Amino acid sequence: MDPNNPTYISVAGVLLNESQTRLIQYPGAKAGSYTIPNSVTSIVAGAFSSCGSLTSITIPKGVTSIGNGAFNSCTSLTGVYFQGNAPSLGWSVSFGATNTTVYYLPGAAGWGATFGGRPTALWSPQVQTSDNSFGIRTNQFGFNILWANGTVVVVEACTSLADPIWTPVVTNTLTAGMFYFSDAEWTNYPTRFHRLRSP
Repeated sequence: MDPNNPTYISVAGVLLNESQTRLIQYPGAKAGSYTIPNSVTSIVAGAFSSCGSLTSITIPKGVTSIGNGAFNSCTSLTGVYFQGNAPSLGWSVSFGATNTTVYYLPGAAGWGATFGGRPTALWSPQVQTSDNSFGIRTNQFGFNILWANGTVVVVEACTSLADPIWTPVVTNTLTAGMFYFSDAEWTNYPTRFHRLRSP
C-alpha cells in the first residue's frame, strides 16, 4: 500500500480505511489469531471471507456493525471474542465453521443463545495451567490470567471447598490481555484454593 494513499492504509497487512474505523480486508493466507484495532467501528462485507487459516478473532467494543458475509468460509475459526455489546449483523453473517463459539463479556448487552448462527458463551477469565508461569517457582505460587484487554479481574482464595469462604486476594486490570498473579500467603495454609471473577 502506497503510504501516500489518501483513502486506505495497511496495518500489518490488514486493509483499513485511512481513519482506521472500517476494516476492509484481512489477508486470506494469514494464519493464527487476530485482534482488531480499537479504532475500528465496522467490519465491511466479506472482510474475512475465505480466511481459512484464521483460528480466533477478538473484536473491540467499538465495533457496532458487521457486513454481509464478513466471515464466510473461515473454516478454522474456533473462537470469536467480543469486548462489547452485540453489534448489528448483515443479512448473511455466519461465523466460521460448525465448531465456532462466540464469546461475550459479563455485563454486555444484546446477546442471546446464538449469534451469527453460532452458539454463544460467557467469556470468562482463564488461568493458564499449561505454561511455565503456573505453579511453584522461586518460592512463590502463581499463574497467568488471560482475559480481555482492559477488563478487571478479582482473584479470590479459600482454604476448604467443603465449606468455602472466598476472600478477595487481589483486584487487577489486565493490560495486553494478561496478568501474572502471585499468592504471597500460600505458605501460611496447608491448602489454598483460588478462583477468578469479574467485579
